[in-house]
Amino acid sequence: MYLNGQQLTTDLHFQDHAESCIPVQVYYQNVHKDIGFIEIYTLYFIKVNNIFYNRNTHVFLSRPGY
Repeated sequence: MYLNGQQLTTDLHFQDHAESCIPVQVYYQNVHKDIGFIEIYTLYFIKVNNIFYNRNTHVFLSRPGY
């Protein structure tokens, strides 16, 4: 179970969200950039809404129930 606003950092977090269709919110330098479902994740990128976000420069938050 993930809390609303919980930061996602590991492959397991991203896998759980992708498989369970739990939305994620994407931030860059404390500015909201996107919200949606994880389509693909790799060691370096997370794909949300057909856009690849760098795992090292963006923050991903769990948004269950959104």
